[in-house]
Amino acid sequence: MGRRSKLSDAQWAEIERRMLEGESVRALAREYGVGESSIRERKTAHVESIKIVANQIVATERAVMSLPISAQISAHNLASKLRAISDNLASAAQYGAQTAHRLSALANSEVSKVDDASPLASVESLKGVAALTKLANDSAAIALNLIAANKETVKQLKDTPPEDQLRELSDAEFAEELARYGIEP
Repeated sequence: MGRRSKLSDAQWAEIERRMLEGESVRALAREYGVGESSIRERKTAHVESIKIVANQIVATERAVMSLPISAQISAHNLASKLRAISDNLASAAQYGAQTAHRLSALANSEVSKVDDASPLASVESLKGVAALTKLANDSAAIALNLIAANKETVKQLKDTPPEDQLRELSDAEFAEELARYGIEP
């Protein structure tokens, strides 16, 4: 573990903001009394990610503005639906994970009723543990699937050059993406 920074989180946030506004690393390092390498190591990758995302947002906004007005409305409506689907799935995953946690706790408390010396004498308790554990695992499925999907998406994004991430989809690819989310074109 590295040594603790002499700058506060608020100071690092200020440095990041100022870097995004174009101030030089050298000037910031001098002002805050830290080495240039400290700033580069801590914030450069993050700042670069922000710049890439900002450029993607601008490119997307330009692409939307180049559409006819009816298509712009459709694109905004579709984006709203996709955000709502994402939010709802995230909430379902959160509730499922909370349910899984509660059921696991109940299964754990049920385990204490099992006689260690003669576990088969506690068949009813073992059945209860098994049922609660299965329900807990089933409840966690949505959350686990979202985590797996997120992990796969991150891997794909890391493997895809930034310039290819915003390529235009063909009509068939766009319809396929909509179908993945249960939306009819």
